[in-house]
Amino acid sequence: MDSKERIMTVFSSGIPDRVPINYGANPGIDARLKAHFGLRPDDAEGLRQILNVDFRNVTGLYTGKKLHADIPDRGVKVDDWGIHRKWVEHGSGGYWDYCDFPLEHATEEEIANWPMPSPDDFDYSGIGRECEKYSQYAIGVSGFGGDIINGNGMLRGMEQTLIDLITDDPAGLLLADRRMEIHIETTRRILEAGKGKIDFIWLAEDLGSQNAQIISMELFRKHIRPRYQKYIDVANAYGVKMMMHTCGSSSWAYNDFIEMGIHAVDALQPEAKDMSPEYLKKTFGGRLAFHGCISTAGPVVYGTVRETEDYCRKILEIMMPGGGYCFAPTHCLQDNSPTENVVTMYETAIKYGVYKQ
Repeated sequence: MDSKERIMTVFSSGIPDRVPINYGANPGIDARLKAHFGLRPDDAEGLRQILNVDFRNVTGLYTGKKLHADIPDRGVKVDDWGIHRKWVEHGSGGYWDYCDFPLEHATEEEIANWPMPSPDDFDYSGIGRECEKYSQYAIGVSGFGGDIINGNGMLRGMEQTLIDLITDDPAGLLLADRRMEIHIETTRRILEAGKGKIDFIWLAEDLGSQNAQIISMELFRKHIRPRYQKYIDVANAYGVKMMMHTCGSSSWAYNDFIEMGIHAVDALQPEAKDMSPEYLKKTFGGRLAFHGCISTAGPVVYGTVRETEDYCRKILEIMMPGGGYCFAPTHCLQDNSPTENVVTMYETAIKYGVYKQ
């Protein structure tokens, strides 16, 4: 099989020739991996090929004017949605973390007038060429995935975002609707530009903490599910698959995902409640495909090379039977991950991820 055939087989919960492989990493470990393999710092494609990555992504390029000014005297960068980020150092690198939350106390009128990118402000002209270039790979649309709780939280703060859902606050719901409408239309135009060569859409909605769900099923069905159903209806119109990223304990929503028409789930933090590989495979195997499960807070970070290989091999032994599994980190690989462990992680996928014919 080529990569496209491999992944589309898995997204239909079938058995491929080997498990598909994906990669995501923070800048520190990404740079170290490229140096390890003798690649240029900007050679992302070269690294994907060395790691046998089966996935490729396309997106529209924003070409509009800058909508929100940075705050250089405070070191704050502001993106075109108005989200504020400030660099925060940690022991192995750093993150652009969210701050200020400019719409936390905004009224419905203020949110209606808040500058946001228009679908007209993106350049879709290169998508067809990218699809041709990566025609043997499974091509996904990423970067326009909804993310109501997390995305609203970046602008309105997490506390106010959850209050909005509980109280039906019209300001918070309008923010969710405006963002979602832009994401859906931009994705539709990307699919149109792909001319049938795009295979899946990668959605995102963080629904769980480490120990519990963030919102009730009632709120999920009232506010989250119907908004994503519009997204899924667009996907169905273009015949593409849907994969949903959900952090933390989120399997409580997976039966609804299946009813909605979602084909695969991503992240799959094994440390979180009801997210162990054994539980997911037993409960949802054959009805959902799985993408992830290789913990970015486990042996890949804190173990030895041998422990990393044993851990990855165990996950494969649990998730491979019957098909429907893509080997990938639960989130971006963290900068405190030893280079040799990450290399071993991907070598293990190739060595033990092959199905016996």
